[in-house]
Amino acid sequence: MFAQKKTSSDIQYLDVLVPRSLITSGRDLLNLPVSSEGLCSLRISLGEGSISNFQKISYSSEQCLGLLLPRLVEPHAHLDKAFTWKDFPNLSGTYEGAMKANLEEHENRDKSKVRFRAEKALKLGLSNGLRAIRSHVDSFGFIGDQTWDVLLEIKSEWETKIEVQLVAMVPLDYWSREKGVTLAKRVSREGGLLGGVIGPPYKKKQLRECLFNFFCLANTLGCGIDLHIDESNLEPGEGLRELFYVLDRIRIDVPITCSHLSSMSLLPQKKLSFFAEKLAHYRINVIALPLTNLWLLSRAYMKTPVKRPLAPIQQLQKAGVTVAIGGDNVQDPWNPIGNFDPISLISAAIPMAQVAPWQRGGLATFTTGAARIMDLEWDGSFDVGSPADFILLDADSWTSALSFPQDRKVMINGTWIE
Repeated sequence: MFAQKKTSSDIQYLDVLVPRSLITSGRDLLNLPVSSEGLCSLRISLGEGSISNFQKISYSSEQCLGLLLPRLVEPHAHLDKAFTWKDFPNLSGTYEGAMKANLEEHENRDKSKVRFRAEKALKLGLSNGLRAIRSHVDSFGFIGDQTWDVLLEIKSEWETKIEVQLVAMVPLDYWSREKGVTLAKRVSREGGLLGGVIGPPYKKKQLRECLFNFFCLANTLGCGIDLHIDESNLEPGEGLRELFYVLDRIRIDVPITCSHLSSMSLLPQKKLSFFAEKLAHYRINVIALPLTNLWLLSRAYMKTPVKRPLAPIQQLQKAGVTVAIGGDNVQDPWNPIGNFDPISLISAAIPMAQVAPWQRGGLATFTTGAARIMDLEWDGSFDVGSPADFILLDADSWTSALSFPQDRKVMINGTWIE
């Protein structure tokens, strides 16, 4: 298990299987033999916390090399409310039930509870192989300020292990108020992003005014944007339509991410393609969130939904949109399951979204695409000089890696962690 060795000069190397689509190093590797699942066998030499060399090696079924991946990222989470299902369950599984329980939790939270939940999430994420997490944060009111105090402390404490990005999540009209501007200035100082929710019912005149003020504020402060939008099976694409209405009339100079876009999949094909091209035109990134969307949306009493709202991942990629897949809520009123495990998320995405990691576009949603959306220094591809930040799975194929829990080792800067 886990072929790991050291040369006589004490330079560490790994004999492993690696996804070919993640290798960007040189001509010598262009003609590597590749398995039907897109894996190739390599000896990767390490030095001073990074990759120093690649070498082709032969591989037979009798060997057990292990599957090597970059440490992965979680592009959309909610650290402040994770693990609250036990005290604030949403047994009906409805969006309305989730909102009600979420508000009850917000009124009952304190700094110690937020710290406990966030640290539990980061410890799980670290052991599971995460290197970065973007978390949306309920940020309104006094407890919102306290939540930010705690999460900023934790962000600093964990910066050598996991990069934490924070998105301030408030009602969209909050950004037009004096308190909202004050919050936005704080978020900007701390390197965070501005967020909010665009969903039905759509009051178009009010929404357009809020969006215009919101974009102007983000532009002034240089803050990136990550919006929950069209997280519904109702009025498909209406949130996007209003977003484009405003963007067609102003100049935006900061990166925009649209999280969810669930109802977009319910649009007629022609309109879906038009919206996808508009997203690409404005260089808007998309984060699909299948676990929460398929649990909450299109519910009807004693009926199994036959039309499932989910961001149309492959159509968006075809149009040139950068797309990631995130785990979203973990054991809170919005989703009763989850464990900050990127390998489990890849496994779930195969039947839920028909996204396969042996396809370049499928793997990108968890690796290079996700890293680019989060603007990370390293996109997760393998090249000479890339960080020696790895997940090593005791598996010889994607199928075995994703079919049942695998032993895994996590390396940070060339050192295996406990």
